[in-house]
Amino acid sequence: MTAPAPSDLLTELHKAADIVASAAAKFTDEDVKAPSALPGWTRGHVLAHLAGITNAMARQLEYADRGETTELYDGGQDGRNKAIEMAAGHSADVLRADLEAGLERALKAFDTLEAGPGWQAPIAYRGGVVLDGGLALWRELVIHTADLGTGFGPETWSRQFCEHLFDFLAARVAPGDRLVLQPLGLPPRTLGGGGRSTVISGMITDIAAWLAGREPSLGSLRASAAADGVDLPELLPWPSGTPATK
Repeated sequence: MTAPAPSDLLTELHKAADIVASAAAKFTDEDVKAPSALPGWTRGHVLAHLAGITNAMARQLEYADRGETTELYDGGQDGRNKAIEMAAGHSADVLRADLEAGLERALKAFDTLEAGPGWQAPIAYRGGVVLDGGLALWRELVIHTADLGTGFGPETWSRQFCEHLFDFLAARVAPGDRLVLQPLGLPPRTLGGGGRSTVISGMITDIAAWLAGREPSLGSLRASAAADGVDLPELLPWPSGTPATK
């Protein structure tokens, strides 16, 4: 698995938080009513979701610090969805304040972790540990910032983030498929072990965006089988147990 060390992940979380906060700081009330890149969601929905997941992940760490676990969202997935719908129509100032409070709470929880044991404390999210929660929050912040459509699209994603997505989203490859990823200028990667082999080539960010269900922004993505151009294969849903990425 390609994942950053805890100290590096902490740096990436702060960086991602700064970027999304900077993007949200410029929104007017009309801006948050505008459509996001996600079908059926406005920017307000995305900001409400980000406030929700930052607080939810902070709570995972707060419980872990006491040697306890708790569900990610009160009321499970239904509770999450209702909270987003209720908050999505708020003003830009309210949405921004909620997001900033959630980011501050989450970053404080991660900043106070002990170097070793703290990152390996059990949490309820995916039956994993705090490190898994940190990686999930990293994905949520980076990907949903792209969904806001403010100039931080997939083309800005780092190589390390893209390679992490390759590992995490390998679960989206259908059982009968085998995807040979060929990022331009980088070593190939193979996802899945099925008999239908498809080569997916292009910029690493375009490949990662496609795997994440986002629109590749550089137009470099190509699929081929037996040297012939083919349609991109269908992907399975996001791995179960993740914070919903819409």
